[in-house]
Amino acid sequence: MSYINFTLDTDADGIALVTWNMPDRSMNVFTEEVMGELDKIIDQVVADAGIKGAVITSGKDSFSGGADLTMLQKMLAVFAKEKDKDPEKAAKLLFDNAGRMGGLWRKLETSGKPWVSAINGTCMGGAFELSLACHGRVAADSDKVRMALPEVKVGIFPGAGGTQRVPRLTDQQQALQMLTSGQNLSPQKAKAMGLIHEIAEPAKLVETAKAMIRNGLKAVQPWDEKGFKLPGGQIYSPAGFNLWPPAIAILRRETYGNYPAAAAILKCVYEGLLVPFDTALRIEQRYFTEIMRTREAAAMIRSLFVSLQELNKGARRPAGVPETKFKKIGILGAGFMGAGIAYVTANAGIPVVLLDRDIESAQKGKAHSDSLVSDQVKKGRAKPEEKDKLLSLITPTADYADLAGCDLVVEAVFEDSAVKKAATEQAEAVLKSSAIFASNTSTIPITSLAKNSARPKNFVGIHFFSPVDKMMLVEIILGKKTGDKALATAIDFVRAIKKTPIVVNDTRGFYVNRCVLRYMSEAYKMLIEGVPAPMIENAAKAAGMPVGPLALTDETAIDLAQKIMKQTIRDLGDKAVDHKQMALINTMVDDHGRFGRKNGKGFYDYPAKPAKKKLWPGLKDLYPQLEPEKVDYEELQQRLLVTIALEAARVMEEGIVTDPREADVGSILAFGFAPYTGGALSYIDGIGAKRFVKIAKGLQKKYGAEFKAPKLLIDMAEKGETFYERFDPYAKGDVKQAA
Repeated sequence: MSYINFTLDTDADGIALVTWNMPDRSMNVFTEEVMGELDKIIDQVVADAGIKGAVITSGKDSFSGGADLTMLQKMLAVFAKEKDKDPEKAAKLLFDNAGRMGGLWRKLETSGKPWVSAINGTCMGGAFELSLACHGRVAADSDKVRMALPEVKVGIFPGAGGTQRVPRLTDQQQALQMLTSGQNLSPQKAKAMGLIHEIAEPAKLVETAKAMIRNGLKAVQPWDEKGFKLPGGQIYSPAGFNLWPPAIAILRRETYGNYPAAAAILKCVYEGLLVPFDTALRIEQRYFTEIMRTREAAAMIRSLFVSLQELNKGARRPAGVPETKFKKIGILGAGFMGAGIAYVTANAGIPVVLLDRDIESAQKGKAHSDSLVSDQVKKGRAKPEEKDKLLSLITPTADYADLAGCDLVVEAVFEDSAVKKAATEQAEAVLKSSAIFASNTSTIPITSLAKNSARPKNFVGIHFFSPVDKMMLVEIILGKKTGDKALATAIDFVRAIKKTPIVVNDTRGFYVNRCVLRYMSEAYKMLIEGVPAPMIENAAKAAGMPVGPLALTDETAIDLAQKIMKQTIRDLGDKAVDHKQMALINTMVDDHGRFGRKNGKGFYDYPAKPAKKKLWPGLKDLYPQLEPEKVDYEELQQRLLVTIALEAARVMEEGIVTDPREADVGSILAFGFAPYTGGALSYIDGIGAKRFVKIAKGLQKKYGAEFKAPKLLIDMAEKGETFYERFDPYAKGDVKQAA
């Protein structure tokens, strides 16, 4: 029997080698076709008396990325369609579909013949659940091998037996940590937890797996044997009593109840460990069906899996422009941003010329890379030879002539138009005519900077976020004359350094900063109203934001907020900035010398480590304080999210961002907009435009014009539209297939 995605070869010992190698895919993923073929392979192995057991491995560098989550999207679309006709039948159909993969793995582990998973590379989600269902598990001793059940990160959970097999192989505390965090496991960590049996040299991986079968591997899982005991003890045991009450409290502390899938994991493990294995799988299937129907799952799968992959694969890249293979990239300015850009570029294996006004400054910028990679070596995440290679790719210089031959130059000099003009002119004087020039400005419109260029069609904005090595989003800013080649080259660069590009048209603050400034501004208003500062920060976290707005202001610097406000007044006039907010910032900076984290005092105090930062007690003396019990805490949460979402809607109305995928993914990756919502626009879509406009009007009445809904939203409310309907990103077939 032949298969499209697998080959099956039986050796002289009667051991079948099942090799998974999907055509036209860079990584194996589970699709309907793959699962159908695996089902037939299990039947073939069982039916063939000459086959004693089977080893499953991958024909690619990685084992598998898990399920293609677009399959789940289709499943949910069918459910939504059928629900209107027959809700009970639709629910049963969804339940059966949700249990298909889990049922297949159960069929494999009870087939009566031993199976061994030979894990040669990345093994995620459903693929690791398949491995856990095998009677033996061997992983290659390689840095490329990482195992995880990361489903919780996209709003679902391991629903193919993962919540039942993991806590039956390792103790419950480690199981809960792994399942609720989606953490990656190295082969060594997985073996220490009892999740795999052996670690083998990559060249001997398959042979080691076959040897397990030859040496008499049992075709029965531990939990199917009589007298099986849970590692670490039963639920109702002293160990269980010490684990479960704090586990529930920790989950609440970390998620604020915003992630139904994380709570479902605890329920699955707790309830599943009290019953026989097949009953436990049914409990898991029920919870999985329930979670699949949540708004959070649909939104997170769309934004954090489907849209993210599409953008990472260049969904917005102009068609017909040849891909750029970078031989040399120039960075102008070796300060914190420039040095960070140099590091991520060299880390991608691309030679970098790092230029500053003098060689000492340029060398200091290179030292930043040395510091970052040395830290990686110390933590065991990089090897000394990798450090040497990375640093050899960075050439510090003060001579513009060294930029000759660069395919792309990224300018990251001081935020001053005159300084940027001089840098542009000097660089273009030595660059080849086809080279692209990009500015990393965060405040100055790209169209005005492009006036300094002799070739504005080759001029583009590439806006990084700080710290560059950690922040995964990059805004690509189009000036009025930016050409397709410049856009394509910018996207190619961002993809080469393994970050996510979003394309934004030119405006003050672009997209991300406009939303972030609204978030901070609302917090300043709350302070002025007399809302206690701890309530503001806690409300933000309860709403799903990773960092409170006052802490975020400290990170970006309060004196920078002051500079931005003053510049805005100069450019747009007195009414462009709230005078009460300006007075608050002036008081913090001018009267109290509180600039933020950089000088150890801002809205927070930053004592010497290991002490933690704490809110500055003096904040309560700046304005008369409201009594906490009289403050509507839920409304604080709502205000912080709604003000950001409204700004995202305005940005779409103005045509600054044209693709809702970019607005959603950008809001999550750049400043952590409540990921459970799917992003700023999905937050509105999830509530519904009509209801959202009503909420905004209520807030506008109480708190002012910043809550005024734009005409676009009012029109969408009247028509019952969502952003993904109004601005359908697939209308022009603009999609790159995931994996």
